Amino acid sequence: MPVRGTSPVKRNTLRQQIAEALCDEVLAGRLPAGRQFTVKEIADQYGVSATPVREALLDLCSQGLLEVEEHRGFKVHEYTIEDFRHMVDARTMVVEGVFRHYVDRTLSSMTQAALASVRRRAEEAERAARSGDLDILIGYDLRFWREICGLVGNPYILDFLQRLRVQTWVFTVPYLRRVPDLRGLLWAGHCELTAAVTRGDPATSERLIAGYNAHVRTLIERLAGESEAS
Repeated sequence: MPVRGTSPVKRNTLRQQIAEALCDEVLAGRLPAGRQFTVKEIADQYGVSATPVREALLDLCSQGLLEVEEHRGFKVHEYTIEDFRHMVDARTMVVEGVFRHYVDRTLSSMTQAALASVRRRAEEAERAARSGDLDILIGYDLRFWREICGLVGNPYILDFLQRLRVQTWVFTVPYLRRVPDLRGLLWAGHCELTAAVTRGDPATSERLIAGYNAHVRTLIERLAGESEAS
């Protein structure tokens, strides 16, 4: 059975809960790339009917995390290093554009509560990155970028970037888990970026974002190369 250690899912919003639970499994690497499974297996695991499971799995297919296999069920999508490079390039162009053109609007519409939440996410993500705690970092990093990009108020940009970020994590996690100690290897500029955005400094924001994407790309390409050589 592909999913282990999961607890029963509540009956409300089953489709969303199942999709989120399976996404977490993929992000954590417990549902690795290429793993195959059926609707019945997932339905039996969570003790629910097939309908919300099928809907949840199709939602994850639309997000690029799963593939439909005709007459066989579903499979976790396998990304390539070239896919990863395209992901990083795409999010670099979009995020840089966001911070270049939306900073003034972001500052004028930002509430104190939203600002406090972004700062809190930044601190949590940075702390996890510096300590090399990958499991904690993934969740906080996704929340941080969702909140800071969400400040611009464009749901289409937010949804696009969130999907790209999840897909990027899905590809990178297996390589990062092979490193015994991640301390000092992971990008930890969340607080510095938050400060640049909130003081209306697009130049510094762009520099930090470019540095972040270059850091991730260089690290993962190195780890992928070492994996192929071994």
